[in-house]
Amino acid sequence: MNPASDVGGTQMNADLVLVNGNVLTMAGDPAPCEAIAVRNGLVAKVGTSSEIRSCIGPRTEVVDLRGRTVIPGVNDAHIHPLQLGTNQPPLTLDLSRSAVRSIADIREALGAAAQAKRPGEWIRGAGWDQGYLSDGRYPHRRDIDDLTPDNPVAFREWSGHALWVNTKALELAGIDRHTEPPLGGVIVKDGAGEPTGLLLEGAARLVDAVVPEFTEDEQRRALTTAIALMHRNGITSITDAGTDAENIARYAALQASGAIRQRVTAMLLAGGARDLREQLEPFRGGDADPRWLNVSQVKIYGDGVPTQARTAWVSEPYVGGGTGAMTTPGDTPEEQLTTLQEWVMTAHELGFQVGTHATGDRTVNAVIDAYQAASATFGVNGLRHYVIHGDLTREDDLRRIAASGFGVSFNPQIKRSLSHQLVDVLGRERTDYQWPFRTAMELGVPVGSASDAPVVGLPDFREGLAAMVTRASLATGEVFGADQVIGLGPALASYTSAGAWQDGAEQWKGTLAEGMAADLAVLGDDLMRMPADAIADVPVELTCVGGEVVYEAESPDRTDSADPASAAAAGEHGYLESGCCHD
Repeated sequence: MNPASDVGGTQMNADLVLVNGNVLTMAGDPAPCEAIAVRNGLVAKVGTSSEIRSCIGPRTEVVDLRGRTVIPGVNDAHIHPLQLGTNQPPLTLDLSRSAVRSIADIREALGAAAQAKRPGEWIRGAGWDQGYLSDGRYPHRRDIDDLTPDNPVAFREWSGHALWVNTKALELAGIDRHTEPPLGGVIVKDGAGEPTGLLLEGAARLVDAVVPEFTEDEQRRALTTAIALMHRNGITSITDAGTDAENIARYAALQASGAIRQRVTAMLLAGGARDLREQLEPFRGGDADPRWLNVSQVKIYGDGVPTQARTAWVSEPYVGGGTGAMTTPGDTPEEQLTTLQEWVMTAHELGFQVGTHATGDRTVNAVIDAYQAASATFGVNGLRHYVIHGDLTREDDLRRIAASGFGVSFNPQIKRSLSHQLVDVLGRERTDYQWPFRTAMELGVPVGSASDAPVVGLPDFREGLAAMVTRASLATGEVFGADQVIGLGPALASYTSAGAWQDGAEQWKGTLAEGMAADLAVLGDDLMRMPADAIADVPVELTCVGGEVVYEAESPDRTDSADPASAAAAGEHGYLESGCCHD
């Protein structure tokens, strides 16, 4: 036996070994290795299967990959875990495209739920998508009023930027034909001037204010549920994209108890009741381990979304008119821009990285102006501000982002789901351009990819990979923006090493080089040899966070070695049987 050389130089055996596969380290060399050894939560060694078998000791766990692929753990750079968890039944009705395909289906689900509710109890639902409803129209309060005369109903749209409610909910929120929405919000009305029950952007907050919060126990269970869903999808690091002190305390408590094992970067949501400086001060120089819970970012909502809602702030009018608006506080666009600039300046001064939701090109332009002004005033100080979503970022602004050392976080999974709906909203040229991966990467912009779940239902990087390498619509198969297609390597990097860069953590996570965090996922096929249209369906069979297995499918071919010789023999048998590797 030749014992493995540990990361620190001590000759020791590995805790976990994976052999006979394709290990994509994402550390520079595009050629896959065959095997990987893990010790003390770090990558101890990568190499050929015969080299890594020398790391096997009496207590080493061994996985025979049989030609399957190992990738670094996915870094979902923009996700909403609490909402993902609370969106799951039984807390919330599942109205996603996989569950309902028509308003009649929604009525059926609502009718069943209403029977179990007492008068006055709220009924929540989430995930409806007008683009996947056979009715071909937006819903109306009349569609559900007869089922729930005594129960208020609040159904969140898939994007989170629209809310569909019944008449009872409107009454409780005090919304009628005379109600003025917040700036940037829309109370949709019919031809007679009456609310239809559809509330866009900030107008939804009028109802949110009267919906009871989930209990503390429900919220803690929701977080554990969400993280379990992420582990099933190979996700080991996340950016919680807009949270608060209470939820950060939940993360800390659940991590301390061992209930969750996930790396969390937390973004504090600007715009609460407290002054931003007062909100951020308590989190400066915290004592939490930043490799597990890092409260280092601020989230700003700059505008809406360039969907049928037409709420992103754009320079060229939407098909049918309108240019959207900003959503930062202020009574005029000038005041809203001032708020954006002041928030960025305050966060930067206090040492917080800023990510701003900006989908329309006018908003992106204003955000970059604000980032550059803050950097010029206080110095860059290593703060990697970035644009969240950035759907319609112009090429000249991509150049400014690259030159300034900023980044973008794109959403390929949404692109795959949404493109077929947007030609009538943006026109063909802008629909094809939306999320310009190739242009951004060629200009040197650090591009991370993120799910924005629960916007897309469940976070699934495999759908995102398929979107980037094909630009094909999930619904129709039509390609939107062939000139923005990128290769599988850059696409996978956007979910791994680029996410680590966004976190300022590329020195210790995001690749599987020796000495890096042993966060990894095993996929059930040879990813590099798969047809592009099959990538979305490749299963995740094993997920490790810090060397600890947090998810495994029913048959991961994982064993505990009784002794080094038998473990090596088991690995050799797997190799000879599959014929997949060459030592």
